[in-house]
Amino acid sequence: MKNIYIIGGTMGVGKTTICQKLKLKLANSVFLDGDWCWDMNPFQVTEETKKMVIDNICYQLNNFIGCSVYENIIFCWVMHEQSIIDQLLARINTDNLNVKVISLVCNEKALIKRLQKDIDQGIRTEDVLTRSLARIKLYEKLDTIKIDVSNLSVDEVAAKICAL
Repeated sequence: MKNIYIIGGTMGVGKTTICQKLKLKLANSVFLDGDWCWDMNPFQVTEETKKMVIDNICYQLNNFIGCSVYENIIFCWVMHEQSIIDQLLARINTDNLNVKVISLVCNEKALIKRLQKDIDQGIRTEDVLTRSLARIKLYEKLDTIKIDVSNLSVDEVAAKICAL
């Protein structure tokens, strides 16, 4: 049976880094970051682009699910609302698929430290702090497995996910 790891979390919590580690730890794995499905300039969130990104993600995930080469499909995206998760799950083929929906969470202090490092390196802009901090509490409401990454290394988080 194949596994799909659907991993959400606010910006800067470590989703991409952890998923890249998972890709190396899990046999026959493939990784998709939802942000890759609408990497545009300027970044525009409209009803049309939101529909497009969901279409892109579901198309890609269904192709990975249907490919016999992959046993483990890893997907990450912000996914701060249950409706986003529900929409994805309704549109991907979950037959004979072990679905693991996970939210990476952390405390404000840890998130600020992570984001400030990215801001200082020019990877992110200053406005990400406000946007990301505003989403932290939204993850408590989701029907997901929560993993607090505040004081864990990438390897420790990946090990916890592999053990699910």
